[in-house]
Amino acid sequence: MELVRPGRLLAALSVLPALAVTGWLLAGLPLMLLGRFAPLPAVLLGLPAAALLGWAGTRRLGKAVEATFPQVAGVVAVSVGSGVFNAVLHSEQIAVRRDPATYAQYAAWIAEHGSLPVPARAEAFGGADPALFFDSVGFYLVDGSVVPQFMPGPPLLFAIGDWLGAPFVIPALLGALAVLTLAGVVARLAGARWAVVAALAFAVSLPILYTSRTTFSEIPSLILLFGGLALAHDALERPGWGRGLLAGLVFGLAVLVRVDGLRDVLPVLAFAGLLIALRRFARPQGATGPPLLAGLLAGAGIGMLAAYLLARPYLNYLSNSVKPLLLVSAAVLVLTLICAVAAPALARIPLPAWLPTAAAGLVVLLMTALYVRPWLQTVTRVPVSADDRRTFQMIEQIQRANGLPVDGTRLYFENSLDWVIWYVGAPVVLLATIAAAVLVRRLLRNGRSFEWLLPLAVVGWTTVTTLLRPEITPDHPWAARRLVPVVIPGLILLATYAMARLGATFDRHGPLTRRWGTALVVLLVLVPPAVTSIGTAFTPVERGEAAAVEAMCAKLPPKASVLIVERVTGDRFTQVVRGMCDRPAARVARSGSDTAPEAQVRRLIERIRGAGRVPVVLAADAAQVSPYGPPTHVLGLVTRQDERSLTEAPNGTWSLGMNVWMAVA
Repeated sequence: MELVRPGRLLAALSVLPALAVTGWLLAGLPLMLLGRFAPLPAVLLGLPAAALLGWAGTRRLGKAVEATFPQVAGVVAVSVGSGVFNAVLHSEQIAVRRDPATYAQYAAWIAEHGSLPVPARAEAFGGADPALFFDSVGFYLVDGSVVPQFMPGPPLLFAIGDWLGAPFVIPALLGALAVLTLAGVVARLAGARWAVVAALAFAVSLPILYTSRTTFSEIPSLILLFGGLALAHDALERPGWGRGLLAGLVFGLAVLVRVDGLRDVLPVLAFAGLLIALRRFARPQGATGPPLLAGLLAGAGIGMLAAYLLARPYLNYLSNSVKPLLLVSAAVLVLTLICAVAAPALARIPLPAWLPTAAAGLVVLLMTALYVRPWLQTVTRVPVSADDRRTFQMIEQIQRANGLPVDGTRLYFENSLDWVIWYVGAPVVLLATIAAAVLVRRLLRNGRSFEWLLPLAVVGWTTVTTLLRPEITPDHPWAARRLVPVVIPGLILLATYAMARLGATFDRHGPLTRRWGTALVVLLVLVPPAVTSIGTAFTPVERGEAAAVEAMCAKLPPKASVLIVERVTGDRFTQVVRGMCDRPAARVARSGSDTAPEAQVRRLIERIRGAGRVPVVLAADAAQVSPYGPPTHVLGLVTRQDERSLTEAPNGTWSLGMNVWMAVA
């Protein structure tokens, strides 16, 4: 009995993060669509929704996780320590240089205004004009309003920090909850003995540190995907509609967080079909199939509806990948239903005796192919669009900084397994490969380890597709974010299964072997990721941006209409001025140069005066604004930024300077 109580506690604690996130998103999304996403209604709806789902997902748990109080305490300690560490060393990415700042601006806007889109306020410039651009990096102009890039799920979570006056704490809190979520899945599938080790290996991995310190979407996605795995495991232990429906809903809402979530949950769709087929053979697990499928379709449907209503330009931008993904999803759904109907006939087809061993060998062969890929392939892309050309130029700049041969077509995707080895270590990759091969063989040979089928499918599918085509600018630590939602936690999960098998072998050879063998395996798993992370773990990046932006906003005249006449300033600060300073802002057409023509700017200044407002000009240098009035240095910041490494793990940071000058015309 002593083992059951802490085990039930760990089982409950590890699914509560996903259920709480789900409840908050289900309440927050309708409020935002209605223009009522504000602290009071969000709390009145979101907290009860989270509490209700938490109660439904943790009551009457099936077979409890076997754990001791020290093991539960160890997991909680790692989770809390991770959260505190990353909160103290948080990043402040506010100026829009890359995705985190876009999410931060998105969250800040809805926290203050409760709805989308963002008004462009063209009337503050004397009306629309061909020389005025209200869009900027991360923000599209649609029908006279500005629409943020990306899915609304993460900003709905990050907005909590803006309401609490601590916008940089929520990512660290979510990172801590991700540690707890993964540990719960490990405890269910490999044993609580290894949950603390898995939690530590995960928490010290550089990509986890990186995405837990600022406003990325990957950590919320991880919480939903691995929370869904834990809930699905519990639903199979105690079949029924309630927990199965919750598991499917949690999985499906991963689409509300990231469009890639649609790819990640495809194995869940197929698994639900398999369970429905098993129901026809009176297998008890089959009862979970219909609710799992219903919840999955509902959650994913909510995500896609939100994408259509709130992120349509983003979907159009990703159309070359989203459309095929939708077709694949539809095909999987149809195939799943056909297989469920034809299950009796399919069950009569005998599996070849060699299939289990061949499938296990295929797992090893696939990982070997990914390892030798750099010697066999060089992945390139010739730019065909404006975005491709920007990526091309960025890669060339990074290559020069890294002292590498300059070739902007290089994508470095062939090195994707090397990226994983940098961040979790070769021992984890090797142990995970062995575990996957063993589990595939067991599943195909006699159906044993059925509880591993869904985790193995999700981890295997997403890991392979991600490593084949990461589809991200390949500098690190930036590109490491692709590994966060599934690849890194999934490989750690599989590695713990191999560790558990090794641990059982050590136990049979006496206490000395158990002690030293376990210590060696734990060191092999923990030391490599810690060594990689040590170079950047204690250096926060982009600190000081919040104070600098606040000081800049205070210097803008109350009735200012802001013209941004220089390229970099326009990219970084158009939405900052509009959203955080509450001043109308627009970029001025530059006619192929870095700054706008003076005659054009003067014409727009007169239009602003005619609208009864104060014309303000912003740029990166005093000389760029001095033609329009006395220059004032409104933002000056020297801080640190992420390293941009292409061929080795990042081990430091680079200097970053920002300057904004103002002239009141």
